Formats: sequence, C-alpha cells, structure tokens
Amino acid sequence: MTELRATPPPTVDVVLVDDHPLFSRGLAMLLPPASGGRLRVVGCTDDASAAAALVRREQADLALVDLAMPPPGGLRAIAAIRRTAPAVRVVALSGTADEEEQLESLRAGAEAFLPKAAEPDSLVPPLLALVQGWSVVPAELLRRLLADAAPREDRGVLGRLSADDRRLWRLVAAGTPTLDIALALHVSERTAKRLVAGLLRQLRVSSRTEAAALAGRVGLTAAE
Repeated sequence: MTELRATPPPTVDVVLVDDHPLFSRGLAMLLPPASGGRLRVVGCTDDASAAAALVRREQADLALVDLAMPPPGGLRAIAAIRRTAPAVRVVALSGTADEEEQLESLRAGAEAFLPKAAEPDSLVPPLLALVQGWSVVPAELLRRLLADAAPREDRGVLGRLSADDRRLWRLVAAGTPTLDIALALHVSERTAKRLVAGLLRQLRVSSRTEAAALAGRVGLTAAE
C-alpha cells in the first residue's frame, strides 16, 4: 500500500526594505527558524527608491517596508511596489505609535501594519495570514480608514463591473483568502491573484482593505 505524504506548504519569499542593517540582518536570520522554514528573506535594501525593483527582481511574495526610511521614504516605496507588483502583499513597519502615519501607510497600499518592536515569532502568524489573502489591520485603524474615506462615484462603480467582477469583489470584501477565491472561481491560485489585482485597478483602490471599504459604501452585499 502506497503511503500518502502531505505536500509541504510553499516557502514564502520576503523582501526587507529598511535602513537599519542590524534590524534587517536580525529579521533575516530569525524569521526562517521562527516560521519553521515557511518564511525566507530573499533580499534587503536600505534604499526606498530601489524597493520596487528589488521586489520585482526577486519575485517576492511579501515586502516588509519601514515607514521611517530616508527620502523618498517608506510611503513612496509602498506606493511604488503596489504599482509595479500589485500581487505582492505589503507590510508597513514602524517603531512609533503614530496613528496618522499608520493610516497613510494603508492608504498608500499596505495591507498590514506591524510594530518593529514585535518579536520575530509573533510576526509569523500575521505574515502567513497575509499570503493567504487576509489583511492585518488593527480595529481602530480600520474604523478611522472607513470614517475618513474620501467621497467618490460610489454607485457608478457597480454599473461599470460585470457580474463576474462583482462576485469577485464580494469575495475580496469578505476577506476571502486567495486560495479560497481560486476554488470558488475554479481557477488557479496564480490566476486568482491576477484577477484580484485587475479588480483593484478597476476600483481605483490600492489594497483589499480599501476595496472592502468601498464595497460597504456602495452596498455591494445588498446588490444582486
């Protein structure tokens, strides 16, 4: 009788964008053992302007970006990564508790905010959750983001989307992981990532968090 062996989970490639070499080196050394080998740091840069090119070259799954980078700064690095590699999940890191800075990172396209003071093993669960399609946003920040959202042509966006796009939007708004989206749509995980990236462009938002906020404003869950 042939013994069936479980397929090991895929390795998640991580790029670090931080101008503190001790922090980057420490995280690069500690993340792999803390994650049981799931997380692998494949590149580091202390230059915010080089972040997007590094992420693209290394074909990273995650980018961890320090907000307190020298010019052009962490926020611009996040925005550049989102433009050039929309399927990559971006995590904003900060050593301060500045809520406005955290909100700006989410508006720039980060899908998570994590404190730099956290222990490496406590970073592992949220980072792996991000790869599965979740956003990691503190509740108070999400409330602020929704309350401060700028007005837009809310109702018009529904009319521009096909039924398939609206179905995908509902899945994204519900926080459905990428793998589950792929199963629901009967496509590969790679195709699901591409479809989600295309939806975000159509909605003119930079993250799944913003897509969920917009879905609530237009009453998507009540449509069809």
